[in-house]
Amino acid sequence: MTVMHEMRNMKTEGILLFVLCLTAVSLLVLAAPQTCPSEFVEQCGASNEWEGEFFPGISEIKYEGPTSKNPLAFKWYNADEEILGKKMKDWFRFSVAFWHTFRGNGGDPFGAPTKFWPWEDGTNSLAIAKRRMRANFEFLEKLGVDLWCFHDRDIAPDGRTLEETNKNLDEVVALAKELQGTKIHPLWGTAQLFLHPRYMHGGATSPEVAVYAYAAAQVKKAIEVTHYLGGENYVFWGGREGYQSLLNTDMGRELDHLARFLEGAVAYKKKIGFNGTFLIEPKPQEPTKHQYDWDAATSANFLRKYGLIGEFKLNIECNHATLSGHTCHHELETARLNGLLGNIDANSGDAQTGWDTDQFLTDVGEATMIMLSVIKNGGLAPGGFNFDAKLRRESTDVEDLFISHIIGMDTMARGLRNAAKLIEDGSLADLVRKRYSSWDSEIGAKIEAGKADFEMLEKKVMEWGEPKVPSGKQELAEMIFQSAL
Repeated sequence: MTVMHEMRNMKTEGILLFVLCLTAVSLLVLAAPQTCPSEFVEQCGASNEWEGEFFPGISEIKYEGPTSKNPLAFKWYNADEEILGKKMKDWFRFSVAFWHTFRGNGGDPFGAPTKFWPWEDGTNSLAIAKRRMRANFEFLEKLGVDLWCFHDRDIAPDGRTLEETNKNLDEVVALAKELQGTKIHPLWGTAQLFLHPRYMHGGATSPEVAVYAYAAAQVKKAIEVTHYLGGENYVFWGGREGYQSLLNTDMGRELDHLARFLEGAVAYKKKIGFNGTFLIEPKPQEPTKHQYDWDAATSANFLRKYGLIGEFKLNIECNHATLSGHTCHHELETARLNGLLGNIDANSGDAQTGWDTDQFLTDVGEATMIMLSVIKNGGLAPGGFNFDAKLRRESTDVEDLFISHIIGMDTMARGLRNAAKLIEDGSLADLVRKRYSSWDSEIGAKIEAGKADFEMLEKKVMEWGEPKVPSGKQELAEMIFQSAL
């Protein structure tokens, strides 16, 4: 009897404990933020609105000067300060990349996501897409940046059909238009033609004509919304426009198709009255083994071959320059000398890593060389500097989003200040001028004008004898450069 009584008591206590646990769980669920799974988008409403600030405790980022120890303040970037006759903010035209800032989760091929921002609920619903957009504009305002960039599928979720997807995009874009007001607008927009499985062989270069058509429809819509939001440029990044093996690839046909695709985009741009600049973003590889717009020179040659040179400029990304075996300075100069420098994706890679790490650019020397090219180009407008850069996987605090952009902006500001010093000093330019001074002679002028044939040059050699070749003074050039940093 005693044993049976104890068993009944234990059973009763177990039931009571279960009921208490169930009640506690229910209360936690009710208290938790409501989620909006993508399959129930239509049933979700105003209950998903975010209340209060997305970045509480972080006020507008101010310039405090080089001696400041405040991590949430600019030390070198002073937006309205004039350098070489132009305000800093006009030299740079900084832009925030929506995809890295608000869709980057820290995941990589070897590990799960590490970033769980407070406003996320684990879904890619339309309600959360709107919430992210509101966070984006609060971030822009607090950072003091008037421009932003986006991929279509980063700002709005895919639907079950193209019509449903476009409807989702329209809804988020309408909110973005409202939040922009009259001050903020996109530096550029673009279409994401690389993530969805349909684009595994590419979009414009796919061997499947239905995929080509789908890509065209997606780009058409992306151009429309970029135009509607007041975007100043539109970017084509062909991450999968290339090949993995030439054994199963008709390269000539794919290049022709890519050209027809870009021609179609140009025609539609003109039809709807979009006056923004079209930009090609070169990259050598990743995710494809070989991408058709490998670098600035390759892209310029492609545009010339297909008669598109007057319709496009280039968006040079520094990390892509590294992957192609060049410096960012080289790519910028190649684009500039071809009249194609339109925009810069300000980031950097890691010398020990062989892929596109998209780090914030913090090398002051590299920033200085970049700004030497930008100054020679007279600026970048209507392009600018887009921070196509992401937090490191291990940086997981919300304030890290601000700190990373602050150091990126400060680094470029230091680069501008240093480049201005070099130009105003004149020593580096004088060294280069002296190195080529022999070309300022009569015969040099004739050669440059195309008026000296080989017979004339042979007579000059007979007259001059063996040439005296002067020093290149590379170390002196490096000394002058370093003295400005």
